[in-house]
Amino acid sequence: MMDHARDLASVHDATERLLAAVTELDNAAVAESSRLPGWTRGHVLAHVSRNADALVNVLEGRPMYVSGEARDADIERDAPRPLDAQLADLRASGERFQKTADAPADWSRTVELRNGVTDVAARVPFRRWVEVELHHVDLGIGYELQDLSAEFAEREIVFLTERFTGLSEVPHTRVTDGTRAWSMGREAAEPEVTVHGPAPVLLGWLAGRHDGATLRVEGGPLPTLPPL
Repeated sequence: MMDHARDLASVHDATERLLAAVTELDNAAVAESSRLPGWTRGHVLAHVSRNADALVNVLEGRPMYVSGEARDADIERDAPRPLDAQLADLRASGERFQKTADAPADWSRTVELRNGVTDVAARVPFRRWVEVELHHVDLGIGYELQDLSAEFAEREIVFLTERFTGLSEVPHTRVTDGTRAWSMGREAAEPEVTVHGPAPVLLGWLAGRHDGATLRVEGGPLPTLPPL
């Protein structure tokens, strides 16, 4: 069962960890390339800040973004800012999200995200936690997939395998870290492919942050996953 209050505490801790790490950068480092193709670290930081405001919109019943074009334009606008501006925005937007999510609300209600995607409100804090943690890794400043907590890794693997379930272009796949197992892909009586590996690497592959080259695959090649 989702515990939004516990997830909010995790969001706070992850945000503080990100802020502490970014504080160690300088303006030149912020302008350097991140691990995301075509994005500098400034783009990643701008996105994390704007995502906080977008999720405030979601919780308050407004469209997450005015439009996809507006979302992209806001990131491009904010990406070149110096470190102090990035830090101030990251901190302030995170506080706005935390304040909104702390308010009494019906957490069982359905909310709408991007592209018509809906979810229960109680999962929004976890979605924010994902944004903060994975984009911290994307900065390429020493925080790695292996540094993510075991709880976070397992929950995100569950979330992503559910997202890929039922997709005809993905073979019916069993994903396992040797202790736990998850399934995804098109419907079939038996798994067509089994992918073995440590949870952080499985998470990285599912989230598009690892090429999966070190994973062990049985039954066929490593499935090609659609972009998130």
